[in-house]
Amino acid sequence: MALTYLHTMVRVKDLEKSIAFYELLGLKETRRYDSEAGRFSLIFMAPPGQEDAPIELTYNWDGDDDLPSDSRHFGHLAYGVDNIYEVCQHLQNNGVTINRPPRDGRMAFVRSPDNISVELLQNGDALEPAEPWASMESTGHW
Repeated sequence: MALTYLHTMVRVKDLEKSIAFYELLGLKETRRYDSEAGRFSLIFMAPPGQEDAPIELTYNWDGDDDLPSDSRHFGHLAYGVDNIYEVCQHLQNNGVTINRPPRDGRMAFVRSPDNISVELLQNGDALEPAEPWASMESTGHW
């Protein structure tokens, strides 16, 4: 039996905020499907050059009041980055809370506008611990 990875789906409440968040991470929209009959949109976003590993943002036009407030049951999305400190600084500069700072130069966690946990992992070896990250406390859940 052969399996092929297709995508990870997350439901979003505010499509514009969610797209902006994933663009901050470096993902690009690869395709979109709007269903007039079903009143929903599917937006696929992936890292450049990795279009075969997208996330699917599912947006219901008439709202989605039954979305849980804490998406911890989902787990997380994970992305490798070339410089975890630069990525975290970029996100922080754009209003994203760094829930688990990269104190170890290796791993950080942030949350999307829909409370989806996103893990950032340093590609290759961990970077040397550096301030302000090394002494920064965690914030909220990650």
